[in-house]
Amino acid sequence: MDGQQQTMDAEKTRASAWFRALRDEIVAAFEGLEDSHAQGPFAEAAPGRFEVTETKRASDDGSDAGGGLMSVMRGGRVFEKVGVNVSTVYGTLGAAAQKAMAARGVPGMDSAPRFWASGISLVAHMQNPHCPAVHMNTRMFWTPGAWWFGGGSDLNPCLEYDADTAHFHATQKSQLDPHGETLYPELKAWADEYFYIPHRNRARGVGGIFMDDRNSGDWEADFALTQDIGRAFLPAFVPLVEKRRVMPFGPAEKDAQLVHRGLYAEYNLVYDRGTKFGLATGHDANAVLMSLPPLAKWV
Repeated sequence: MDGQQQTMDAEKTRASAWFRALRDEIVAAFEGLEDSHAQGPFAEAAPGRFEVTETKRASDDGSDAGGGLMSVMRGGRVFEKVGVNVSTVYGTLGAAAQKAMAARGVPGMDSAPRFWASGISLVAHMQNPHCPAVHMNTRMFWTPGAWWFGGGSDLNPCLEYDADTAHFHATQKSQLDPHGETLYPELKAWADEYFYIPHRNRARGVGGIFMDDRNSGDWEADFALTQDIGRAFLPAFVPLVEKRRVMPFGPAEKDAQLVHRGLYAEYNLVYDRGTKFGLATGHDANAVLMSLPPLAKWV
């Protein structure tokens, strides 16, 4: 094994371990929110806990192709359904995935369609309609011809509060500014474009940050940026939950929440790149579709 390969293998190990550590931190924080919810709607319910399931990626020849952990909480005091998935998968890309990667300009897809991918993916749907739904993911992808990072987080309230939107964006900006003051506006604009639903002519939520195919040529710098995107999530989101989870609501607010969830489901099933990649590469379908809400409606 040459030195370059050893270096990349070590970098893969570091990235995979960090995504798992972030998963553990978020799971603990979310269970802490369940425990601390002592007043307001659903406070009399039992605090929710994550159910953890090991996932496996299916390979055509039955060989080891990696997997991960699917952690899902349902019916808690604060979270109606939340999933925090982490995975490290590898193998050979199928024809559809190869074609998609080649269209994005990834080199080597015709001659060496091998890949390695690791990351964390999170979607939270809340009990109280005043609490915003949220999405976050960070990931690293490798092929013999390239590597890159991606990820971000975005807020998806059915009942919008300007103060919540401002806090969410300001927290992300504070984490990104040390990497360059132009970075936050660039990733915010990317999120606004990526999380747009063309057939509805509207955004999925109130935005956030998003990046993909991040390869500046400096692996350490790009990994540090990816870590800070992950680190921004809890301080951006948790204070909003703590503020809104105690607010009373009625049928009109719940109806607005269910309609907005329908919008969220449409986006994830029609446009989301991660959903398409996960299903195309044989990853556990339940883990890939974890993002879907438990209940939704269409008008």
